[in-house]
Amino acid sequence: MEQGFIKVGAGTPKVRVADPAYNAGQIIQVIRQMADAQAKIIVLPELCITAYTCGDLFWQERLLDEAKEQLLRIARETRDVDALIFVGLPIEYESKLYNAAAVLNEGRLLGLVPKICIPNYNEYYEARYFTSGEDVQGSVELGGEDVPFSAEQIFVCEQMPRLRVGVEICEDLWTADPPSSHLALQGANVIANLSASDELAGKETYRRDLIRGQSARLLCGYIYASAGEGESTQDVVYCGHSLIGENGVILSESSRFENEIIYGDLDIFRLEGERRRMSTFRPESRYYEVIPFSLNVQETVLERRFSPDPFVPEDHGDRRQRCDEILNIQAMGLKQRLEHTGCRCAVLGLSGGLDSTLALLVTARAFDLLKIPREEIMAVTMPCFGTTDRTYQNACDLSRCMGTTLREVDIKEAVTIHFRDIGQDPDKHDVTYENSQARERTQVLMDLANQKGGMVIGTGDLSELALGWATYNGDHMSMYGVNSSIPKTLVRHLVGHYADTCKDAALAKILRDVLDTPVSPELLPPADGVISQKTEDLVGPYRLHDFFLYNMLRWGYSPKKIYRVACLAFDGIYGEEIIRHWLPIFYKRFFAQQFKRSCLPDGPKVGSVAVSPRGDLRMPSDACSAAWLEELAEI
Repeated sequence: MEQGFIKVGAGTPKVRVADPAYNAGQIIQVIRQMADAQAKIIVLPELCITAYTCGDLFWQERLLDEAKEQLLRIARETRDVDALIFVGLPIEYESKLYNAAAVLNEGRLLGLVPKICIPNYNEYYEARYFTSGEDVQGSVELGGEDVPFSAEQIFVCEQMPRLRVGVEICEDLWTADPPSSHLALQGANVIANLSASDELAGKETYRRDLIRGQSARLLCGYIYASAGEGESTQDVVYCGHSLIGENGVILSESSRFENEIIYGDLDIFRLEGERRRMSTFRPESRYYEVIPFSLNVQETVLERRFSPDPFVPEDHGDRRQRCDEILNIQAMGLKQRLEHTGCRCAVLGLSGGLDSTLALLVTARAFDLLKIPREEIMAVTMPCFGTTDRTYQNACDLSRCMGTTLREVDIKEAVTIHFRDIGQDPDKHDVTYENSQARERTQVLMDLANQKGGMVIGTGDLSELALGWATYNGDHMSMYGVNSSIPKTLVRHLVGHYADTCKDAALAKILRDVLDTPVSPELLPPADGVISQKTEDLVGPYRLHDFFLYNMLRWGYSPKKIYRVACLAFDGIYGEEIIRHWLPIFYKRFFAQQFKRSCLPDGPKVGSVAVSPRGDLRMPSDACSAAWLEELAEI
């Protein structure tokens, strides 16, 4: 439960139709198994105390009485279980029968939640037995206590008040106005669904999409437990297809036709953060009864996986599709800007590194869309003190292979004269030595663009902007930055995708050599002809920084939480000491360098994380990182 994580489970016990005593024994076993796995929210199927397929036996008083007795037994025998438990049974209230979910905690019956949407079509005949609980507000006497009976109940954890759980039952989800929508707008961020969904050809996909979509729309966790083996197969078959979703992602899913238990780690704080951020997620003014429950606070042993590369899809097919989509977004953004300005020439600095290579690929695609000859793209290589033969040659070969106009401007003499003018010792390789080269290059690009009536295309990426790894008014500046929302880890995959899919073998060979070249600004003289200044030696691994950036901006994770999930994500890749070393450096640089991001040129947004001051990141340049660093110091 620490940092908002909570383990939840959905289980399908093997039942016998109309045998509550046997079913209760099976339910208790499943609950205890889930409790042993430290599940704190436990959801079982619809009507599982009696079985869903009792038919006209639901009218038998003996069955209804036995169901209540076995519910009380389940409560007694799970009083030592530290969990919120949902189990289904038929309940009589004021001479009507209801399909209900009983909510248990520490041996207490907290509430009874009736099903609202009663199906009575195709193979379903529930309206023959059950009444909708939509307008019911009352209580049912069970075990000598009055138990609240209403669909408008939300169960709130006393030890973790941000954990709020609502209930709907099976068909409720499949309707145009699901009760879970109103529960979520009343504050519930976890929805338990007790279901008995029969299996038909193609229904598995539809069911999965429903749960994925509803959890996304409601920004919630969704626990769906379905009936399985043991139900009557007189006319239909039940497959026990249970799922756990969170904000559009299926965290866990059972095999069909097997009575399984599944688990998932929900991130309650992340869900709450999303709701705070989404201005269109607006609470309703209706009143729902709040029922408190209790859980012991302990650290959740996380089983959910955190990708070390959150900007990059892990599935190869998804990654190829995403890369092509992003290249098109970048190119279409530039195409529109060129069309709007009437500009038919582009100028960009081509270093032979990853970022400028990607910018050239995108620019070429935009010019192809506009049917402007690629010769109107001026690729400018500007060798200076740190340029190596490898990057210089790659830049020249790439320009020629792409059919663009190559222009070489050696800036050594201009920078040397500038050093003389400002009194800079050329042997003093400090920040002035480095930044003078970057600013000279930008001046050359801007002036060449003025000569040609062209547009300077920015090459800097999102990772560099996050860390401030750009020279202010140097490579920081352009007329349109096509890479401004592309993190370094994604830049590498985009260039790799281009190399894998292009039909030009010579171009693919150049791109692969660019991919193999160490990332460097090449502002310091090389050692024996080899790059001496490697960016990741100075600011840290981009893979780590991109992970930090994503989880900070996308999910609002605290420093300790980022550290915790980073240790899991990079297990076997980076040790805890390395993560602990670079995380405070990330925060220091991110806060200190906001002034550079506050005056960024335009550029296309391609993903859910971006730092444009006109869009995603309205952050003051004077913001202080003290609170974040203070928390890190406690690790």
